[in-house]
Amino acid sequence: MPAPTPVKTSDGRLKMRDGNSIPQFGLGVYEMNDQEAYDSTRAALDAGYKHVDTAEWYENEEPCGRAINEWCKETGTPRSEIFLTSKLMHNKTYEQASADIRKSLKRAQVDTFDLYLMHSPIGGPEIRKNIWRALVDAKKEGLLKSIGVSNFGKKHIQEMIDQKVELPVVNQIDLHPFMRHPEIVEICEQNDIILEAWGPLARAMRFNHPSIQKISKAKGRDVGQIFLRWGLQHGFIIIPKSVNPKRIVSNSQLFDFELDADEMKELDGLDEYLVTDWDVVDVE
Repeated sequence: MPAPTPVKTSDGRLKMRDGNSIPQFGLGVYEMNDQEAYDSTRAALDAGYKHVDTAEWYENEEPCGRAINEWCKETGTPRSEIFLTSKLMHNKTYEQASADIRKSLKRAQVDTFDLYLMHSPIGGPEIRKNIWRALVDAKKEGLLKSIGVSNFGKKHIQEMIDQKVELPVVNQIDLHPFMRHPEIVEICEQNDIILEAWGPLARAMRFNHPSIQKISKAKGRDVGQIFLRWGLQHGFIIIPKSVNPKRIVSNSQLFDFELDADEMKELDGLDEYLVTDWDVVDVE
């Protein structure tokens, strides 16, 4: 399919199905310790990032929230200008999910999350339904501005459609040229669910691939920027992770070039179902 019109600025936002908007580019903090998460968040905000993605599972909600609050206070930036996402670790009961949302808010030192996700579909249909109801109710209470899912496969999205529940605004999955998940992308796009790539750099596993190297040299850009630009031009949200301040800046320098149609087609042809970390899109 043709690539959507690419965003032109680092603070470009995508409109979500609930009327809220989300920055298409942000920082991921997976597998960062407290100091790394704090320092990386500060470095990202200094570099112009407006979006930070954490999770209960990452055990770094507190330093991310603290870094955002301190940076906003020091720079006079309204807290509302920084988009913060977190995710629920356990799919167990409605009551525990409701309690865990409140604990995450307290750890992050915020009154509401801009986006909150079920981190996985694990647990089965009935548990998923109850957990999702907890997120819907927390949104009604004003604790969560927008709600979505992560690592949901096509059948899990179809299950929600069949249940006629409020659909997620986002499905955050493993997305990069070597893992395209076309069936998941198709059902999400058909139902106005934005795709978000939690591993847009493929964890550097294919940085030396000949096609990546060729396009990198032709564009005069580093290989990471080629991966990230591909995601942007497909209309995905991308949240690259880095603890290196120079790389944090480099990852954000994506808005002064574009990949042409032939380059996008070549990158689209690299799909090999490369699992870089966690793959639960087919769980029952």
